[in-house]
Amino acid sequence: MKTNWLKPASFICAVAVWISACTSETKTTTLTDSTITDSTLTAALKPAGPAPEWGKTIKPEMQAVIEKLNSYGDKPLETLSATDARKNHTPTDAVMDLAKQNNITVPGAKVDTMGKDIDISGGKIHLRIYTPKAGSGPYPLIVYYHGGGFVIANLDIYNASAQALAEQVGAIVVSVAYRLAPENKFPTAHNDAFTAYEWAVKNAVDLKADPAKIAVVGESAGGNLAANVSIVARDKHIMLPVHQVLIYPIAQADMNTESYKMYEKAKPLNKAMMGWFTEKYLTTVIEAQDPKISLVNANLNGLPSTTIITAEIDPLHDDGVMLADKLKAAGVKVNSKNYEGVTHEFFGMALLVPEAKAAQAYAADQLKAAFK
Repeated sequence: MKTNWLKPASFICAVAVWISACTSETKTTTLTDSTITDSTLTAALKPAGPAPEWGKTIKPEMQAVIEKLNSYGDKPLETLSATDARKNHTPTDAVMDLAKQNNITVPGAKVDTMGKDIDISGGKIHLRIYTPKAGSGPYPLIVYYHGGGFVIANLDIYNASAQALAEQVGAIVVSVAYRLAPENKFPTAHNDAFTAYEWAVKNAVDLKADPAKIAVVGESAGGNLAANVSIVARDKHIMLPVHQVLIYPIAQADMNTESYKMYEKAKPLNKAMMGWFTEKYLTTVIEAQDPKISLVNANLNGLPSTTIITAEIDPLHDDGVMLADKLKAAGVKVNSKNYEGVTHEFFGMALLVPEAKAAQAYAADQLKAAFK
């Protein structure tokens, strides 16, 4: 496979451009609202300008979020240090500000949350555990990995996705704050991801979860981590997840795919950012071809049934397609769906973006079927 490591970006980590300094367990707003109709959203969220050159097919609600994100005037991520990049406004900020401006109410949470620190090699990592308020368990269990290129973002920024999964599936969700680069280089995040999964398996009963019904879900860089967790579980002969949901995952290192070419300057993820993530997470050029990073090079035999969600306006669109094809060739049952007119990171925007609401429902349906 051709690697493009010396180009403005060489692979990796897809991301949220969302970066926030908040980490408290109390800041857990949801971006899901089943009471607001798609037509109401369309009427409320009209973009101010024409569709961007990089995304002529963009949906109006999605464009409104991107316009709001642009309005903050933050410096491009790839020009900043990791510390400064984490202070930039995020798509989550844009969604919440747009909701406030348009008098769209964020519904109350249907889950309780608690924080938990667990031991890992070299220290501790933090988990946020979402438990449905309804029912008494044992619940299914989902271990969730956020995006951010292994460099930025945190549990708050991806709270909407984790909370939506807990609410719509009726599952306990363990959201994992794996250690970030450049402070922690490859494969630290991958090792942390598996340690958190092992902890969830061993502690499922104490969490009021069913230890026979555990799945993994990840977005972007987190999608890469989730798939790696399944691979390591297989290789170490511990309980496999019953299903994995990979949302616009990083799956390979070639930045000359058609979607990379078409959406080189897209937002919130673009090609220039990829080089920045690569530099921050990987130590050597060779690591870009490691099967942990380039999942299409990995042994995919014997992995659990898989759902792959992609976005049309996303450099990583073809990564998801390629991984789906590789999984199918390895005999893995795969269901996949592409959402037109939306960008990378759309999944957590269900409060405003109808396609995100649909994607969350699709993911929830796939998980509920796997848990039966």
